[in-house]
Amino acid sequence: MEMIYHIGAHCTDEGRLLKCLLKNRGTLSRQGIIVPAPGRYRPVLREMLISLRGQAASAEQQQIILDAVMDEDTADRLIFSNESFLCMAQKVLDQHMLYPMAGEKSNWLSQLFPDAPCTFFLALRNPATFIPALFQRSNEKDFATFVAGVDPMRLAWSDMVRRIRNANPQVELVVWCNEDTPLIWDELLQVLSGHDGSVELRGSLDFLSTLMSEAGFKRLSAYLETNPPTDLVQRRKVIAAFLDKYAIPEAVEEELDLPGWTPELVDALTARYEEDLFVIEALEDVQFLAP
Repeated sequence: MEMIYHIGAHCTDEGRLLKCLLKNRGTLSRQGIIVPAPGRYRPVLREMLISLRGQAASAEQQQIILDAVMDEDTADRLIFSNESFLCMAQKVLDQHMLYPMAGEKSNWLSQLFPDAPCTFFLALRNPATFIPALFQRSNEKDFATFVAGVDPMRLAWSDMVRRIRNANPQVELVVWCNEDTPLIWDELLQVLSGHDGSVELRGSLDFLSTLMSEAGFKRLSAYLETNPPTDLVQRRKVIAAFLDKYAIPEAVEEELDLPGWTPELVDALTARYEEDLFVIEALEDVQFLAP
């Protein structure tokens, strides 16, 4: 059985990947792909992770997890998703870096089923918008207090990715940019779930409906139905064209009105982020999904 862990990051797809997969639990189950409801697996995984603290789970402990999260006797693929697998949102910037415990906590996850193939899925986001989004999720009232001591220009996703990679050399790691998610959505669903690519999942367009005007989304849906794309590249081109014309501005553009978060800093962070993505894309043993 292959174990799949969607480990975040926070403030990326906002649970939409999991919601779409849950809509298709029946279809996926018939293909040997099990997607448990969060309420069923998160408590038992949390308890087991705290108990084991990185030690390999015994056969008995593994069976306890399986009995708790699935009704089926066997499966080919088991999918867990939790943006807080590595830490809670308020600890993301601890030690003035991104996810300081990413290596250790990801290794804890890999040891829940130490002999099973394991893949981590991780979305990245431009720190220029990621940090303000984290602030909105935090209990802090003052942004200056929230970012105190953190130099945003020194935050690098590549550092986090390397720590996960070094702590789990046997684990596959799939990475993508949250900003690209609308264009790679179908591919992302297929790679994460491992479902038969010829089967279209119900609700696979739901995400796009949140980014476009109602009229534009209806036109996109009608176009895709009457002009089915021949491949992913063509589908991306169609989606990009409709987003360009019908995207809701506030859904794709963010207002960053925070003290010290100047347009110059945002531009510098964005340039730094783009450079960092090139570094990640060149890393060995990292599958980078891009349009």
